[in-house]
Amino acid sequence: MQQARASFASDPAASRDRLHAEAPSATRTPFQRDRDRIIHATAFRRLMHKTQVFISPLADHVRTRLTHSLEVAQIARSMARDLGADEDLTEAIALSHDLGHPPFGHTGEEALQRKMQPFGGFDHNDQALRVLVKLEARYPRFPGLNLTWETLEGVVKHNGPVTGPEGGTTAALPATLAAVSREVDLRLATHAGIEAQIAAIADDIAYNHHDMDDGLRAGLFTIKDVNSVGHVGDAFTAVAVEFPQIERQVLISETVRRLIGAMVTDVLAETRRRLAAASVVTPEDVRLAAGPVVALSQGMRQKEQALKRFLFERMYRNAAVEKERRRGAEIVAALFDAFLAHPALLPDDWREGCTGLDTAARARLITDYTAGMTDRYAEAEHARIRQALPNNEPLQRVSGRPS
Repeated sequence: MQQARASFASDPAASRDRLHAEAPSATRTPFQRDRDRIIHATAFRRLMHKTQVFISPLADHVRTRLTHSLEVAQIARSMARDLGADEDLTEAIALSHDLGHPPFGHTGEEALQRKMQPFGGFDHNDQALRVLVKLEARYPRFPGLNLTWETLEGVVKHNGPVTGPEGGTTAALPATLAAVSREVDLRLATHAGIEAQIAAIADDIAYNHHDMDDGLRAGLFTIKDVNSVGHVGDAFTAVAVEFPQIERQVLISETVRRLIGAMVTDVLAETRRRLAAASVVTPEDVRLAAGPVVALSQGMRQKEQALKRFLFERMYRNAAVEKERRRGAEIVAALFDAFLAHPALLPDDWREGCTGLDTAARARLITDYTAGMTDRYAEAEHARIRQALPNNEPLQRVSGRPS
């Protein structure tokens, strides 16, 4: 049941508006409009073929960045409804939180971080902001999606303050983040609104349990193996006792559902406790609180960390997954090297954009192109440039390990 809007919720009627002035929608709030623009974005559709854990998965049921984003949005929206936060803003932030991820998951990001180190670096959160304010080309009057201040703030700060005591950063900010914050002041030293905090913790809840689900489906480990994580084993046992004849896949699905439900219940209780303890009344109170107001209890956090440790050891560092990770890193590094040395290999529109750029600006453009690729498109481009470079010259790295 929908709760009344809480006093600390972001109010669409009081939105700080957009980078570029627009007439309001006659039928949607500003936050509803943001959510809809994200769903229609090209970058959002590309998430369908971007890695969550498994590289270029052929199995129909393995999660991708798109299905993960939808699952995060569902969990986040339900928590926002219960707490009286703005559901549409929560959903917009949840749906857009992975838009900056390059192909091949975190291994692709690590490859681009290495390659871009001399040219200002690479960060997937900053890249998501670049997608939202610059790279999406859908409207004749402005670049990007022209989202509200609250959505941009949520995407940038959903994991906490970027600068200041908790953000702790003293290095130069990524270029896009610095430029946008100079223009509209994203208040990088404060926490984000409650909707962004809800989206962030929904991300944690979703990927832990759904990665476990995918790992079991893929045979990377067994139910007996994961039962070594105490609370997970208890949940599997409870379902098996209640339904003695249950099929394996239904057993997994029901157990994952219960584990997610237990975490959501814990977050809601802990968040209400923190809101009361900090005397939070307004959205500003949320931003200026001493710590995040949306959180797991200490006991549940320990359980979450136990599951993360299991997944790290048995899934993320599994030999088969590691082999695919290395291959993905090699492809991303090779693409970057080839395009930087030979801009003529870029597609026409990207090649034209390179005209007159210095090396750093050209590297950033190449990163924008590469980061936007799906896994399968990156593999196709890798094959194309190997054919285009005679005798693989001058980049032996195209078919070797990343430098």
